[in-house]
Amino acid sequence: MGRAIVATAALSALLAVCGCTVQGTDADGKHHLPVRIELPGAKASPSATASSPGTPSAKPAANVLWSRGDSGSGVRELQARLRQADWLFDGPTGTYDDLTEQAVAGFQGKRGLPRTGETDKVTWQRLVKMTHEPGKWDLYLMGGQPAGAPDPRCLTGRVLCIDKTTRTLRWMIDGRTVSTMSVRFGAQYTPTRDGVFHVYWKARNWVSTLYNSPMPYAMFFSGGQAVHYSYDFSARGYAGGSHGCVNVRDEAAIASLFAQVRTGDKVVVYW
Repeated sequence: MGRAIVATAALSALLAVCGCTVQGTDADGKHHLPVRIELPGAKASPSATASSPGTPSAKPAANVLWSRGDSGSGVRELQARLRQADWLFDGPTGTYDDLTEQAVAGFQGKRGLPRTGETDKVTWQRLVKMTHEPGKWDLYLMGGQPAGAPDPRCLTGRVLCIDKTTRTLRWMIDGRTVSTMSVRFGAQYTPTRDGVFHVYWKARNWVSTLYNSPMPYAMFFSGGQAVHYSYDFSARGYAGGSHGCVNVRDEAAIASLFAQVRTGDKVVVYW
């Protein structure tokens, strides 16, 4: 009897130290599962963490590179490559939206991969092998690129500060940027003029008398060249060009700009 008491006490002490669970015999004499000991720091066995029957196993998070709701340069490159493979026709926007999810799912299904709509490592590697590395204007085909530092001539007064290098327009007042938008310029044989100009005329609903094309929210600064909204730029991005005007693709942005700009405000166009 004495030895049994000592053994029981030793086992209880061991269980207390190790954080064990004990299932023994009830008062009615029925037995439960035997003693199970879990040492501190030990990993649970696969059977202990397995999901219940019928529940799909979760995909390791590290295997998914991007999914719906994500944004950034990686998503922008994904979208540019999906455009190359003819699975996406909008953007790139840099945001993993429903169209991107559908494009990824279609790409996966065509190649016998699980149609998750999430870009995992296998999907990404397959897409990279089929496409080439996107250039800057593939990544920003539909605008959204960051603006560069403003030209020093833009830092005083009310200025439409237009940078050909970054293809952006800053609306600035006394050195402060009020708004920024993506713009497009003239094609090779109809270039947009560089220099310092002033807005000399505004027309809310203008149609070009030379090309018979609409030029909404036109703000003329050099002969027939104006800053205006372009339906073509909105639809095709940098795949096209203007006849010398500065095109804006964001109609809401240029409508707001048109309301703020006055005749006589400065226009600086530079590289």
